[in-house]
Amino acid sequence: MVKIGYRTLKTAIGAPIAIFIAQLLQLDNYISAGILTILCIQVTRKRSVLSAWYRFAACMLGMAFSFLIFETLGYEPYAIGILLFIFIPVTVMLKITEGIVTSSVIILHLYGAGFVTFELLLNEVVLISVGIGTALLLNMYMPSLESELKKMQEQVEENFQKILKEIAHFLRTGDESWTGKEFTETAFILDEALGLAYRDVENHLLRSHHQFYHYFQMRTKQFEILERILPLISRIPEVSKQSVKISTFFSELAEGVNPGNTAVIFLHQLKEIREEFREGSLPSTREEFEARANLFTLLNEIEQYLIIKRSFKKSDVKPPKKEEVTA
Repeated sequence: MVKIGYRTLKTAIGAPIAIFIAQLLQLDNYISAGILTILCIQVTRKRSVLSAWYRFAACMLGMAFSFLIFETLGYEPYAIGILLFIFIPVTVMLKITEGIVTSSVIILHLYGAGFVTFELLLNEVVLISVGIGTALLLNMYMPSLESELKKMQEQVEENFQKILKEIAHFLRTGDESWTGKEFTETAFILDEALGLAYRDVENHLLRSHHQFYHYFQMRTKQFEILERILPLISRIPEVSKQSVKISTFFSELAEGVNPGNTAVIFLHQLKEIREEFREGSLPSTREEFEARANLFTLLNEIEQYLIIKRSFKKSDVKPPKKEEVTA
């Protein structure tokens, strides 16, 4: 079954409404109002507002150029070529290239009329306003993306929990049976979620803080650290007292994955683990030394993981209670 999107629905509704209004106002070339509406339907509110401005500005500029060139050179085909040769670079310079197609419709109206009068220019201005205005009003309604973003948030957190638990399991047992499929899934979800969150940003013109966009940016940075950790733990040759200790830490970390409070308590635990390692006996063989070095590098990486989360929730000042802590 073919899914009909909101943009398609708005286009199907907006074009006939714009034409109807233009007919009601007895405008010449009223069908073009529908064309203008179709061209201006966008996927977000911000793009809609910018698109409306670019197209309106380009149309006004196109009308001015049409008057100057057609009245000077005549209403001949070569005059259209000269007009476009000058007009397009100017729109590029003014960064309103999105309005080239829309303004071309107006330019051809003036060319087809064979003359430029105040009444004709007024007709075109009203026609532009009806077409662009209809699209702008329809684009003010955008479906909420919150439920979809929350679902993606839950999927990411479930995968983070699974990854951290599998790392803990490996450090405790040395078992290498895990396929790591959660990494591929998470990479795909984060990429899709960031795109969707950016659309949500552009749908809220007056909002200064965009929770989901910042959240998925934070998780993307954390995920990059988890990707670096995976080859690191594979270089730990055998289970040791230190790896079991870190395994317990990772298990607790996995239980704390959600969008809530800070990671202050986990950072404190990490500091205690480091101090305990420093007070312990030194490695006696090269293999033990390399394994210990990899474990310390692992602690450094997971510290960065927690610092990223702490920065994301920097508004939290007081350390939360242990049962409230998340990572």
